[in-house]
Amino acid sequence: MTRRLGSGSLVIATHNTGKLKEISALLAPHGLKCLSAGSLGLPEPAETGTSFVENALIKARASTEASGLPALADDSGLSVDALDGRPGVYTADWAERQWFEGEPGRDWFMAMGKVEGMLQAKGPNVARDGAFHCVLAIAWPDGETAVYEGVARGRLTWPPRGELGFGYDPVFIAEGMDRTYAEIEPEEKHRISHRADAFAKLVAEQFGTGG
Repeated sequence: MTRRLGSGSLVIATHNTGKLKEISALLAPHGLKCLSAGSLGLPEPAETGTSFVENALIKARASTEASGLPALADDSGLSVDALDGRPGVYTADWAERQWFEGEPGRDWFMAMGKVEGMLQAKGPNVARDGAFHCVLAIAWPDGETAVYEGVARGRLTWPPRGELGFGYDPVFIAEGMDRTYAEIEPEEKHRISHRADAFAKLVAEQFGTGG
């Protein structure tokens, strides 16, 4: 039987307020108080893994070791079929400004533009299929871990549309939809997203009645 989370505090291993808000909303029905690593002043570990699973575990373990509380980390990203799965684990890195691109920080419009530029370079008939991936990793202070993986297939559009969401949401349209992630209300996104898929698996195992 997989170990289960009890009630109480859970560190969400992120400094991203948008991601904290989304994860907190998904966990709200289960009585957990979510604290962000950022609000606790925890350092951000170097994400040296070559897969979403490796990076999620790095972040979860760092937060649980620093806080003494159970920690949940999310590593998620966009993979574009025509780009051989890129940006993949480097999804956030593509948004990092280089020294000649202005003040340090992440520029998601720039990142979306990089993806679009690479697609357009492949010609007008390039396939625009892709997927958002999400891995959720839970780590406990004693070293035990659990991992859950989710995926949402879809296609890329241009130009970006919508003011909701974050990251690459304005250019991603999920299968069966005609609006981008950034054009739908958070509650609707929570039901269909890659993170929702991973959370459904986490909730079934962590809070369900099965063994």
